[in-house]
Amino acid sequence: MQSIKDQTKEEATKEEATEEEALHANAEPPEESVGVHELRSFLKAMPDERFSELFDIKASRPSTGCTISSIKCVHDSLYVAGRYNKYSRSLCQTPWIIDGQKKMDTSVEEIITQPLSLAIPSDDTKFSSSGREDVDVRMLGAGRPFVIELVNPRKIHMCQEDMVKIQKEINVSSEDLRVTDLQVVTKLEIKVLKEGEESKTKCYLARCWSPLALTDDALQALGGTKNLVIEQKTPIRVLHRRTLSTRKRVVLEMQAVKIDEHHFSLELETNAGTYPSFFMSPLSVWKTVSLRYNIMLQPHIIRTFI
Repeated sequence: MQSIKDQTKEEATKEEATEEEALHANAEPPEESVGVHELRSFLKAMPDERFSELFDIKASRPSTGCTISSIKCVHDSLYVAGRYNKYSRSLCQTPWIIDGQKKMDTSVEEIITQPLSLAIPSDDTKFSSSGREDVDVRMLGAGRPFVIELVNPRKIHMCQEDMVKIQKEINVSSEDLRVTDLQVVTKLEIKVLKEGEESKTKCYLARCWSPLALTDDALQALGGTKNLVIEQKTPIRVLHRRTLSTRKRVVLEMQAVKIDEHHFSLELETNAGTYPSFFMSPLSVWKTVSLRYNIMLQPHIIRTFI
């Protein structure tokens, strides 16, 4: 048997439901600015009759049919990833074109994509990598990760044996480049390549010359420098593809070894995006180091090894 308390509660609930239905029946557009989700909910709850009263929308019946002039079928892009090592100091990563003129005969991108395009025809290819190196800097170690997007490919089923064959053709085509781990990847997997671009660190070895005679105190001061923040402007040579701005980079650690009275080698560990040649400028880091340790040191980079 239902109690009086429960009966009263049930009647109150019915009254609230009735009031809510009446409210929606006479709903007015919200006066205050609302978000997309609130507006969508409001319109969804509005009855069709009330919507027609508030919004004068007259839809006419089409009198003619539609005509299809052409149909174009396009397949999803195919993504091929791997790593490359560069052994030349006169090879740019991507085609170097300024004012419509190509500055170098070939590039890392072209050496890799040409055999790949022959094996997998497509409308276009888009090269992307986890960072980049200067023209005169080698890429050693495990190699730099890269991915190539083949737009509207004519072939989509590629087994690993096919990838191994293409990889061999790339490596045979040039002595300046070597590709490893060539494989087909998904679009979701290539996000990892970009995520690691800013988080990884790099090591450089530079041979330097100083017009001032080197002292043990100066070299020891360099070895004790850690987590040095520098402000790095966009180089003039890349202004055609990058915005002019000042970016902060960090030299995590460095170690100097004396060669003779005016020459020494410097090993650097930096975060991604640091330009070693600009770091070696006497007007940047050396001014900071000299003031911090009260030493006189004005080195100039002779050659960078990587």
